[in-house]
Amino acid sequence: MSLEPAPSGRLQARTPIPKPKPAYLPTAGSPLAVDTKLYAGIQSAPRVLLQDFTLPIRSGKAWTAPAGSIIRISTPEGPQVGDLNIWNAQNPRERFWASRTKQLYASHVTTYDRLWSCLPYMRPLVTIIADSLSWYGQDEHGGRVHDLLGTRCDPYIGSVLSGGDAYDFHCHSNLTRSIIPFGLTEFDVHDVINVFQVTGLDENGRYFMNPCPAQAGDYIEFLAEQDVLMALSTCPGGDLSLWGFGADSEKDMIKCCRPLKVEVFRLEDESFLRNSGWRPAEQSSYKGMHGMVVVEGESTATAQ
Repeated sequence: MSLEPAPSGRLQARTPIPKPKPAYLPTAGSPLAVDTKLYAGIQSAPRVLLQDFTLPIRSGKAWTAPAGSIIRISTPEGPQVGDLNIWNAQNPRERFWASRTKQLYASHVTTYDRLWSCLPYMRPLVTIIADSLSWYGQDEHGGRVHDLLGTRCDPYIGSVLSGGDAYDFHCHSNLTRSIIPFGLTEFDVHDVINVFQVTGLDENGRYFMNPCPAQAGDYIEFLAEQDVLMALSTCPGGDLSLWGFGADSEKDMIKCCRPLKVEVFRLEDESFLRNSGWRPAEQSSYKGMHGMVVVEGESTATAQ
């Protein structure tokens, strides 16, 4: 990449910038923060399995989970990246907002971070309550796990970059097929959280992907902060130790593809959440109408 030289003298005269502070730092009692003692208690409380299933390689599946339930996604056979979408189960216009979540927390998320919904709802959909890869931190290249920087692979960009090859099992397509039984379409698929995926930006700000560090049995767990519909794709790139575009790459990548497992639990003591003070997430209270006043009808003065 070629860079235009800085205007004469401007680079040298640039005022040093102090180390910036994060724009959104949670304070005590902030909706961005959680009561870690409460959420640790929820995570460790006895639970009852409501449903479980295993997603085969290069496939997708959607499911619902009630408010207060725990959703566990794991890697039963070893490293595998998954692309996850989330909606309000009662109103799919409310869906996961990756960009705002990234601003509120970080480019990669872990235990006690929340995944927030879009406008005008602006509330947590789920909270991460356990992450067996939280130890990963930042690797020597600046990579981190559970990615919000990127989005799902899709057949449209795949066709562009491969010169016209058609492939029907990108994550976008897997998610599209999975939500059709719930009355949704391709237009409801949105930017994802890439679970178990290590990504970062290089010294020139370019997106990169590193191989997935998960081993058999690694997991991430979410507490549903409201009734949710979730959809997951087992990425056709597998663990991303091999990746590329076009028919040859797709054939090679299948060598590093593995299934993902999903389990949904309720707490054995169903009064635990109620007695703890936990409540389903509430919608943003903003009702300002953006400064607009809606006129009910034509005024008398105008009509004359």
